[in-house]
Amino acid sequence: MIFIRPIASGSTGNCYLIWDGATRILIDAGIPVRRIQSACGFHLSDVTGCLISHEHGDHASHAKDLIRYGIDIYTGQGTIDALEGTRAELSGPYVHPIKALTQFRVGSFSVLPFDVEHDAKEPMGFLIQSHESGEKLLYFTDTYYLKYRFSGIDYLMAECNYTQARLLEAVSEGAVPAYRIDRLAHSHMSLEALEDMIRANDMSRLKQVWLMHLSKDNSQEDVMKESIQKLTGAEVYVC
Repeated sequence: MIFIRPIASGSTGNCYLIWDGATRILIDAGIPVRRIQSACGFHLSDVTGCLISHEHGDHASHAKDLIRYGIDIYTGQGTIDALEGTRAELSGPYVHPIKALTQFRVGSFSVLPFDVEHDAKEPMGFLIQSHESGEKLLYFTDTYYLKYRFSGIDYLMAECNYTQARLLEAVSEGAVPAYRIDRLAHSHMSLEALEDMIRANDMSRLKQVWLMHLSKDNSQEDVMKESIQKLTGAEVYVC
């Protein structure tokens, strides 16, 4: 079985711990390493690697701090280039450039990165398979659309940033500037887009759905959870 522990999710920081009984990996590192360390029971030495989806601070700002604990960082060359010269710069032998659609191994996990649609240099999602359990986990965040199709997914970790109804309501109330509609529509996934994605893919093995990166102003947690539960019949968690 693959176990999922959200450490942080949202625009203030993202980090998730994944393990299958043999290997522990992190996905994204947008929060201070002390919080990550605490969530891992102060045993960062048990973490084999960290996947970084893209260069934005809420996903990558503390990745370089993990290197001090001997944790390998896996991310696209575009992300590495985008962070060059910043406080979050990634360099050295623990940093491993990866390419979309080129599979690699991290302990007992096989990881297939794939490109997603976001306003970053080389944003990626990850299809992760455990060689211990044979199960598959699909992770994507900060994208408004997926151009690929997937099958045999057991665990889905998906951005569900906003609902279209709540976004329009927030704009009409003056809580959200109208100009933000276009950026959200071309950089983050709505509930409606996630529903379309689920319908377009083989989710017959789906056990759990984790809804991530909810907008503070534009999400409707209860509506999102109920809609995805009804659509999939799987366990649904909001983080």
